[in-house]
Amino acid sequence: MLPGIVKKEQLQEYYNEKADRFFRARQRNRYYHKQLEKYFAFVIPEGSRVLEIGCGTGNLLHAVKPSYGLGIDFSEGMINIARKQYPKLHFRSGDAENIRLEETFDYIILSDLVGMLTDIQQAFRGLKQFCSEHTKIVISFYNPLWEPAMKLAELLGIKVRLPLQNWLTVSDIQSMLRLEDIETIRIIRKTLLPINIPGISFFFNAFLANLPGFNRLCLTNMLTVRPEIKQDWDFTVSIVVPARNEAGNIENAILRTPEFGASQQFVFIEGNSADNTYEEMLRVQKKYPDKNILVARQTGKGKGNAVREGFELSTGKVLMILDSDLTTPPEDLPKFYEALKKNKGEFINGCRLVYPMEKQAMRQLNLMANKFFGWFFTYLLGQHLKDTLCGTKVIFRRDYEKIKANRKYFGEFDPFGDFDLLFGAAKLNLKMVEIFVRYRDREYGSTQINRFRHGLLLFRMSFYAARKIKFN
Repeated sequence: MLPGIVKKEQLQEYYNEKADRFFRARQRNRYYHKQLEKYFAFVIPEGSRVLEIGCGTGNLLHAVKPSYGLGIDFSEGMINIARKQYPKLHFRSGDAENIRLEETFDYIILSDLVGMLTDIQQAFRGLKQFCSEHTKIVISFYNPLWEPAMKLAELLGIKVRLPLQNWLTVSDIQSMLRLEDIETIRIIRKTLLPINIPGISFFFNAFLANLPGFNRLCLTNMLTVRPEIKQDWDFTVSIVVPARNEAGNIENAILRTPEFGASQQFVFIEGNSADNTYEEMLRVQKKYPDKNILVARQTGKGKGNAVREGFELSTGKVLMILDSDLTTPPEDLPKFYEALKKNKGEFINGCRLVYPMEKQAMRQLNLMANKFFGWFFTYLLGQHLKDTLCGTKVIFRRDYEKIKANRKYFGEFDPFGDFDLLFGAAKLNLKMVEIFVRYRDREYGSTQINRFRHGLLLFRMSFYAARKIKFN
């Protein structure tokens, strides 16, 4: 009989002795574990460098398909089973609260581990030695509401009996993380029914578990977090300006953009204009030889295509989008740059819905649609967004390249480009931050947006993404 409270050495001995039993129990409860593996495989991009602390028999580490995977567990018995199962992965024994490694990882997994730790905060403190400024940590743990059910399952022999655990809320975990300068990116709650009842389990876990209210009852809480590692050096910047029928705004895009970054490049992409936009771009390029200005005509259609082609032509480490109508002031671009430079976020999005707008800047129906999409995307992506349709977005090239590489998950579904970037950034767990800007009325030309046709398309894309991100 395992005592309720034991020393770490006793725990280690217990898990070594029961390693085979835990392995068999996992096979018996494979539905729950397969669900957990699916969630982690969704969160962690295939081909990442992954460290799992408390890896057990290595199944979860294997499921996320790392390019390099290292599993650490304090039970030598568990590690031996893991090595036999997955010889291409790396495993070693070690204490989660006192690990020494001289390498960093893209992702660190702590799955169902915090409930067994003697000092959770100490374990969190130690994680930062394996982190770069881009590392994400994914922590899963049981919902305290399930404590009575779990104890009953142990009494009935459905689940292997464990020592007394730490039962923590999401707020408890976040409090300890904040003390160690680790910030939350998003929270996922999964699995309402941890046993497989054909049809019923799918309805509960793929649908009900993702609805507000119901998801508070889920068995598994998952936090994706990142260390707050400071960076404060300058980067080269490419500012992509897609333009169609915007001849009167091209020169102002140059004149009104302040100097910032190690260097600046302007990439003008002309999109089948009826006016002399392309000729104006060439004139401005010639007039300002001291500016690094690149001019091109897009080969496809739509703003999304223009942005993607502009990014391909860009050379900067930071990629920016500036709408050529200049309703988001170019003077505000340094704010976006500083937020990225100082690692306040990894995807910087403009927000036009805080300051009062000029009278004609946004019509009432457009404003209502923007507010709806802000609410819906906050629910969908698990990060707060107020204005999803602001054209000004800023991202590191390295992260854009990852979005591009993973675009096959969503497909080429977005002619505007905003949702493509937002969904891609969310899939990569990039920390999103909004910069509040004053939205100005345009000084030249008219809007290219058809409120009803484009609005319907935006709704269709949103619900398509909901199926791919939330109800999967």
